Amino acid sequence: MKLAISIPALLVLTVWAAACLWFDGPDSRLLAGALSMLFVAAVLALLLLVRPVWRLWVGFLVLFVLVQAWWLNIEPSNDREWIADVARPPAVTFDGDLVTIENVRNFHYRSETDFDENWETRTYDLSQIRGLDIYLVYWGSPMIAHTIVSWEFADGRHLAVSIETRKEVGEGYSAVLGFFRQYELYYVVADERDLVGLRTNHRGEDVYLYRLKTPVPRARALLVDYMETMNELVNKPRWYNALLHNCTTGIRRHAQHIAAQRPFDWRIIVNGYLDQLGYERGSIDTSLPFDELRQKSHINEKGKAAGNSPDFSRLIREGLPTAGRAPLIN
Repeated sequence: MKLAISIPALLVLTVWAAACLWFDGPDSRLLAGALSMLFVAAVLALLLLVRPVWRLWVGFLVLFVLVQAWWLNIEPSNDREWIADVARPPAVTFDGDLVTIENVRNFHYRSETDFDENWETRTYDLSQIRGLDIYLVYWGSPMIAHTIVSWEFADGRHLAVSIETRKEVGEGYSAVLGFFRQYELYYVVADERDLVGLRTNHRGEDVYLYRLKTPVPRARALLVDYMETMNELVNKPRWYNALLHNCTTGIRRHAQHIAAQRPFDWRIIVNGYLDQLGYERGSIDTSLPFDELRQKSHINEKGKAAGNSPDFSRLIREGLPTAGRAPLIN
């Protein structure tokens, strides 16, 4: 292998390993920076001093594997000083078709940062699942969205789940840090007035709601798989990863668990176009042209009008195609 061919690969791997040492290394920024620079210096020394190229690669891989072995063994934790809205992990008890969920979030917001905390214990009947919906939430680039799934029950209730980062007090979200071992994985289980209303009414994010054509048995199996993961996280926390385990790849992972796998598509990563993919595959309503459906699916004004109404979930769905679902129980 020629050196010119090796340099791009060495550069990428060196930057990654140095970034791991910087972001996930010691709390002391001075020490973390020193370790990162030491790794880079060692790689430069190999480039300048070691020949033939295969020996250069052997030396580099020894260094790289040592860093990655350390990095992969950094343990997540449930014992940190969490911010209020992710402070309590959901836990589920199964009793046949009845599931009881502790720590369902139902905060009352006056603004994004001013709210009354309200954690509830709720019971749902899995036999009464009627359908599944998905939200796409845009806060910046149209190429990237946050995804939320929500199960509809025959009594008109909705249970929304958002796969997110579990942030500590004083910690904000960074798209870059999301690739490293900085955030634990957290499943927000919430009332839609909380999870969706926060975004439409207080954060000013653009929210789109699509009714999925997911068969009821598959929607039920998906919820059970979500709940099993929630229970696992109570005792065995995991790392969030902006590429491998985020809000959208998490949904795909759960779908794979219930044998509902679809072919991979680039829009699963660039998920701002996930609604286009769903329309092409027929998993959302196709009775309207896509542009018209997307316009109707933008629910910000409906969310603001609904406010804290007990009928929030019904009001934001007015005028949306129902994807062939049976009427609600009166």
